[in-house]
Parts: sequence; C-alpha cells; structure tokens
Amino acid sequence: MASAKAPIPGTTIFDGEQARKGLALNKMCFSFNSAANRAAFLADEDAYCARYGLNAQQRAAIRARNVLQLIAAGGNAYYLAKFAGIFGLDMQDIGAQQTGMTKDQFKAKLLAARG
Repeated sequence: MASAKAPIPGTTIFDGEQARKGLALNKMCFSFNSAANRAAFLADEDAYCARYGLNAQQRAAIRARNVLQLIAAGGNAYYLAKFAGIFGLDMQDIGAQQTGMTKDQFKAKLLAARG
C-alpha cells in the first residue's frame, strides 16, 4: 500500500501530475539545446510559446522570467535551466531565486553545507 506524500512547505514536488501539467513547457525548454531554437525564441517569444502550446499560466511565467512560477506551472528545474541559460543564468541563479536569496548567499549556503 502506497503511503501519502508528506508536504514540504513552500515546495512544489515534481511528480507525475506536475510532469503532465508541464509537458509543453518542458518540451519547449528542451528545444533550447539548439542555438537556432534559442534565436527563434528571442526573435518572437509569443510565437515560440504558441508553437509549443503553452497555456496562459506558463506564458505569464515565461514573460516574468519567474522560476517559481514556472515550477508551479509544471516546469522541471533541469529543463528550466535551458531557458535560464538563454539569459546567462545558471542553476545557482535558479536555486537562489527558489530560496529567496541572492546568488552569493545561495553559494555560501551550499559551501557551508559541504562542511
């Protein structure tokens, strides 16, 4: 018998439901592995989002460049890193945004956790 998931306050768990919810968003972000696709997105974001069938919530989060909203809209952090990379952001930038810290604070927290 499966046990119930214990909620983690302030955290969106990427499970099957979130994966289904974010399929179009994650497919679009995966497409950014191609330089031509990154250029097409930058040339016309709305058309590119429409090409992948993003819903209103996902489009608003893309326009806002808000990682937490993108995760809530079904985005997977590893695919979202492809999106963030277009703007010169890395996983530490994403982690900082998720935790409400500056990048330097987030990096210091990671280093402190290493012991």
